[in-house]
Amino acid sequence: MATKITNKKPLSGNNRSHALNATKRVQKPNLQKKTINGEKVIISAREARTINKQK
Repeated sequence: MATKITNKKPLSGNNRSHALNATKRVQKPNLQKKTINGEKVIISAREARTINKQK
């Protein structure tokens, strides 16, 4: 099992049509499974880019 090290959560809001009808929507974070130092972790794509940049 991979451990989750990020605190990102889904964002909630409304879809708005041209008639200004509102329906609920959810934006989920882009979470990826990645192996770091032999340990599987779940991190966001942006955090993965930052880690790759620091290597």
